Parts: sequence; structure tokens; C-alpha cells
Amino acid sequence: MGFGNPVLLGARRFAAGVDLGPRGVTLVVLSQRIVGAGPVRLEWLASAPLAREAMAGAEIIDRAAIVAALRSVFGELPRASATASLRCAMAMPTSATLIATVPLARLAPAGAVDESGIHAALEPLVLAEAERVAGMERGELAVDWSVLPATPRSHEAHVMIAATARQHLEARIECAAMAGVTLCAVDDEAHAALRAMRHAAVYELPPHEPWVAIWVGPEGVHGWFLADDSVIRHTRFPALEHADLVEALRDLVGGEQPGCVQISGEFAMLRGVNFTLADIGDALAAPVLPFECGPLADIEWPLAASLLHDPACAVAFGLALRGVAE
Repeated sequence: MGFGNPVLLGARRFAAGVDLGPRGVTLVVLSQRIVGAGPVRLEWLASAPLAREAMAGAEIIDRAAIVAALRSVFGELPRASATASLRCAMAMPTSATLIATVPLARLAPAGAVDESGIHAALEPLVLAEAERVAGMERGELAVDWSVLPATPRSHEAHVMIAATARQHLEARIECAAMAGVTLCAVDDEAHAALRAMRHAAVYELPPHEPWVAIWVGPEGVHGWFLADDSVIRHTRFPALEHADLVEALRDLVGGEQPGCVQISGEFAMLRGVNFTLADIGDALAAPVLPFECGPLADIEWPLAASLLHDPACAVAFGLALRGVAE
């Protein structure tokens, strides 16, 4: 079949992101042309509430309630999305996810790279490192990893390792399956939100301008300082090394001036540390831009206005972005 076929040229790849949290379930569906460059299109937004007792942290207590909420949000899909082959990804709470970045040279000897660039026998070494850092036996862990090539800033290759308790992963896969949804991936909330903010920053920032991304989650604040599409520094708050959030943010930028701050998540959590969006702008001397799906949506698509402007949708948006990119 030729790629010049007009049917193929109009075909789109669909992907769904599902953010499962204590407040409820949020669904974002995106699509992109399979052939040829084109913008990502926001197809659908939906949410369903959950009773407070349905979850306890990362643990699912009431599976029936989760299944019902998933059926509710997927049951509202418009025809084009419902009939498409959806790649679905679900969020895993950051508090239940361990992310570690280790120099490749520390894990593998120099001779462990073959001609094709594949790191031979690296996986057992990665699993052993995940077991050591997590303090759990590898049979109880679900582990994903990738090799990050050297960059002008890092000068050496690194291995990024993501690990979580297998029971949390299996519970989400089973709930999704009971709702008729097949999960292709499970991703950390904070990194899914960062992916969404990176996508939005392309439309907001001039090239090569450094900027800050902030995600406010149930367990605290994650911040990233980015330049040339690379993460230069990452911080979390609360943390023992920072007396307050202002100190954490200033350490994050390291004296450099960001062009702007992209922020997403549950802004009400900031009140717990007596902070506002204006305070973040003052601390970094930069404009603060809350993430919204609205500017990325097609005006011809009738979508819920409350969700279009809800910064908490960043996690589901970032999960769906992963699906259309893979």
C-alpha cells in the first residue's frame, strides 16, 4: 500500500490519557495524522468524580468505583474516537514511582556496547539498581528504563530508571480491563505533566529561551529548569535541603533568568504553604502561565469549558501525547 493513498493521508492516530486520582478520573483523547507533519488535535475531554474512600494514596480500595468511573468517561466518547484504535496510558502517583538517573559508565563496562548501540546485558544491572534504590525485591517491582545519550551539557550517557510496586501497576491494569480498556503504558504523573507543559511551551516561547515548568501534586511541588528542550535541573518541595518554596525555586534556576513559568496541577495545594501563583512569579521574576487545554483545542470541537481551562488536565494530556508519539 503506497503512502500516496489519499485514505492514508487523511488517517489519524488516536491516543487516550487517563489520570486516576483521589478526586476522580480525567480522560483526554488526542489525535495526529499518521502520514505527514501536522499538529496534535484535542478530540475529547471528560471527567468523573470518585468518592473519597475509593483510593488511599496510590492504593485502589474500591475497584468497582474505579471501574464505574472509567466506563463513564469512555462511554461519552464521540463516534470518531470510540471507533478508533486507541492507545491508552494511565497515570501512576508520583509518590509511588521511583525515578533514578544513573551514569551509564557506573552500570556497564565500556565494552558492553555492540555495533548497533544496544547495551548488552544491561537489563539485569538495571534491575539490580532498581532493587537497591527502591529497597524492594525485584519480583515485587515493575521497572522501565531507557538510555539517554550524552548531550553538550551532560557530556556522558545516562540510564533513566522508573520503578513502582507491581501491585499498584497490576491493580490499574485490572480495573481498566474490567472497564473494557486495554492499557498500553503506565506513566508517572509528574513526568506526564512535564510532557504536556513542554508541548504547550512550543506555542508560548521563542526558541532557545530557558524556562521553568512546575507541577503541583498531592505530595508537593516538582520544578524543572529547561533550556534547548533539555532538563537542566530538577527540584522537589517539601525537601530537607530547602527552608521554603522560594528558596527551592531560586536554587532551581541557579541565578539564570527564565523567560516564563509554565505551571499545572492542583493549585489549591499551594495554599498549604501559603503560596500563590503571583508569589511564584515574584520569586522567579518571570510571567506565570497556567497550563490549559483550551489554546490547543479546535474551536469546532464542543468540549467542556471547565476542563479546557483546568490546569489539572495536564497529566492526562501528557499521557495522551505519549500515545500519539509512539
